[in-house]
Amino acid sequence: MNTQKIQTELGTINISEEVIAVICGVAAMECYGLVGMASRNVQDGISDLLRKDYYERGVDVQYIEDDKVSVTLYIVVEYGVKISEVARNIQERVKYAIEDTLGLQVVNIDIRVQGVRVTDAKRK
Repeated sequence: MNTQKIQTELGTINISEEVIAVICGVAAMECYGLVGMASRNVQDGISDLLRKDYYERGVDVQYIEDDKVSVTLYIVVEYGVKISEVARNIQERVKYAIEDTLGLQVVNIDIRVQGVRVTDAKRK
């Protein structure tokens, strides 16, 4: 497992890739129009929603250099929402969460829509 190292005057801070991924997943789930996170390894075109405990499996974290990261989120959106707006909102929320919580600079946030789901409210 990779870790992000931040050097301070008092010592080194190690942040695991999983921690960054969980922060991204939780921040993304706060956005309107997002049904859930999907696994990075979608097989046979089937995208299952991940439970809350496994949001990090729907996020791929890449370290660029020093305190810079790039992330890719795999999501499932609600039917009837404007996908580009949902994706943009997720990018903004995730960028803020990473920079505010961890003090890392976000270079890039890619969104991969793995599916569209009709929620119970839309079926009625």
